[in-house]
Amino acid sequence: MDAMQAALGRYLLSHCESPDDVLRDLAVETEATAPDLHITHYEGALLSMITRITGARRVVGVGVFTGYSSLCIARAMPEDGRLLALEINAEWAAIAERYWKRAGVDHKIDLRVGPAADALLALPEDDEVDFAFIDADKVNHRLYYEELLRRMRPGGLILLADSLRGGRVLKDDCDAEDVVAVRELNEAVHADDRVDSLIFPSGDGATMVRKR
Repeated sequence: MDAMQAALGRYLLSHCESPDDVLRDLAVETEATAPDLHITHYEGALLSMITRITGARRVVGVGVFTGYSSLCIARAMPEDGRLLALEINAEWAAIAERYWKRAGVDHKIDLRVGPAADALLALPEDDEVDFAFIDADKVNHRLYYEELLRRMRPGGLILLADSLRGGRVLKDDCDAEDVVAVRELNEAVHADDRVDSLIFPSGDGATMVRKR
């Protein structure tokens, strides 16, 4: 089964747009920085597709890391689009800024380094968001979700990363703080009558949420 999954992964990658030099170089530097944290190119292509389909102009990214996801989103946004990118680690954010500038999308991105909760709580109540990608500290994903949903326009989308935690959400005896937080969030979103939602198994799982 593992061999089949690997083969399917290669097949999927071969049927989406190939990464250019900027994305390839960023992936190499990211792999050397923290190999277990970065998204795959397929997931980046998915973010680009969602951004294009929704025509998103006002986007929030919670958890920038080295900027691969933000770069994919910013490239897919129209020229008048703006991405609020929130990252707590200044070293990682500096890498992201270099590649955003190299790709020519830095003018679309408002980077804020610090706790994401503080930045989200400070957003105006009438701030309408089209699309949000949440891929940060799992314990606080519920807080990020609630603050963004309040500001999401009707029909807007939230994508929550890492909804399966390597399958550990299925293990009721797993009491790791991050797994418990994700499991509880999955249940809360599923029961939330403000939204339509669906978990799909891309990467480590992701939950797509549409505000009604």
